[in-house]
Amino acid sequence: MSARNRTRQGFTLVEILIVVVILGILAAIVIPQFTSASETAKGSNLVSQLQTIRSQLELYQVQHNGDYPDLSSTPSGGTGGVWSQLTDRTDVSGNIGTTDGTHIYGPYLQKPPANAFNDPGADVAVNVVTGTTAVTGTPGTHGWAYNSDTGEIKAVISADLAALLNLDTNNDVVTGSSGGSSTQ
Repeated sequence: MSARNRTRQGFTLVEILIVVVILGILAAIVIPQFTSASETAKGSNLVSQLQTIRSQLELYQVQHNGDYPDLSSTPSGGTGGVWSQLTDRTDVSGNIGTTDGTHIYGPYLQKPPANAFNDPGADVAVNVVTGTTAVTGTPGTHGWAYNSDTGEIKAVISADLAALLNLDTNNDVVTGSSGGSSTQ
């Protein structure tokens, strides 16, 4: 038999290289779109969490004689860290406990909220300020900035990320560079 009559077995190197190049081009087009969609979803989740936290802070304030919770340290008996006054049962003075008839308020949140844009260790960290209306925080160090006098709470993220996601820097987020101080 001559070489012309043999049937071809497999693909040539050129055919394989063309397929690999085409797959590479498609991946370069599609992967950035998935990354952008993921960041946008995190931003939407963050705004939704802020709405939930704010409504629960207002409910806490109504039920606790006009006082907002103190998120500066873990209260005695608290199991939710600095968020214990919102994740545990409290009495009208904000003391945490389980006594029936006394600790009748809450829990307001099932678990401490997580800021998806910060390191996992910083998700529950809260920068608390008092006696002023401005809240501040450092991205990567604090997940949330909270004013215990006014009940104002914002997420702490970098300025670049807030701009990329079009997040409201007046109402929803406190921005700053990831290593420095932040501004409102």
